[in-house]
Amino acid sequence: MSYKTLAALMAAALLCAPAIAQENAATQTAFDGTAKRSQLWLATGFATYHFQSDKDLNGRNPGVGVEYRLSEASALTAGRFFNSDRQHSRYAGMYYQPLEWHGVRFGGVVGGFDGYPKMRNGGWFLAAIPTATFEYQRVGINVAVVPTYKERLHGGISVQLKFKLFE
Repeated sequence: MSYKTLAALMAAALLCAPAIAQENAATQTAFDGTAKRSQLWLATGFATYHFQSDKDLNGRNPGVGVEYRLSEASALTAGRFFNSDRQHSRYAGMYYQPLEWHGVRFGGVVGGFDGYPKMRNGGWFLAAIPTATFEYQRVGINVAVVPTYKERLHGGISVQLKFKLFE
């Protein structure tokens, strides 16, 4: 997926989201039983602390993504970043975070990722990653605990900032 394609997808999401929000305003409960939301967030890349610090991995993972919050517990996400293996990666998935404690939601994200040379030769693969999210007004943070998988994927704790574009 090129930058132009990603930009076009983000623009389409921005244009369609107000219509989706208006259409869903009549119902107050989402499909997962939590309060319905209609929020679009712009997400940064990641800052990653790797568990295997002796591997000379890239901990600065700049990128851009979008997150569309469907409800208190669920959101769709997609984006692109420069990964720990110093390659470009894309992702698309869904957060489900049914647990909440003092304003922090806990759960995971399930999605597809690509760009890791030792995992399916850089092709797409599925992953489930534990996550925590905190949001305050127009700013938020996602924290993911990425597991190490053999010598193919290097685990760590990744932090991602995000900014609410509209509600």
